[in-house]
Amino acid sequence: MTEKFLLDTNSFVTPYRQYYAFDLIPAYWKELAKSTHSGNLILLDMVKEEIDKGKDPLSQWLNEQTGFIICNHVSPEIILKYQEILQYIQTCGLYKEQALQQWAAGNAADPWLIAAAAVNKYTLITAEVPSGGLSIKTPNKYAKIPDVANAFGVKTSDLYYMMRQLGIII
Repeated sequence: MTEKFLLDTNSFVTPYRQYYAFDLIPAYWKELAKSTHSGNLILLDMVKEEIDKGKDPLSQWLNEQTGFIICNHVSPEIILKYQEILQYIQTCGLYKEQALQQWAAGNAADPWLIAAAAVNKYTLITAEVPSGGLSIKTPNKYAKIPDVANAFGVKTSDLYYMMRQLGIII
């Protein structure tokens, strides 16, 4: 089975703002656009909506791409997994109430990304890094995608991993 990649919003916003500006490194965006037709790049509908809100060159570029597979987060399996994820945040002892409140907010894509990746066996691509040092003695105020994804057996990685797997060289 070919590895499929579900991309977090920051996998677009971070390169756009910090590494691969459209005017300086257009080759990155051209190569990524070519890879969208591989059928291996998945966008959660919520991520697309977040990027669309920007009404900037990034949202324009994304809307010009026809090859991304859009994953609807409102499916029975994904909703069930989402509930398990919130239950985990609430009961595992590693997070403060603030983490649950942030992830339970209706527009928070992070738990939905993990749920969709778990249900569909996607590799979740994110710029987030694990918090490193989760402890019941000192619960965190924030839940990080790699930490929670790991608890649900979801593989996470970064853009460079995905680029290597897809053969994107700029």
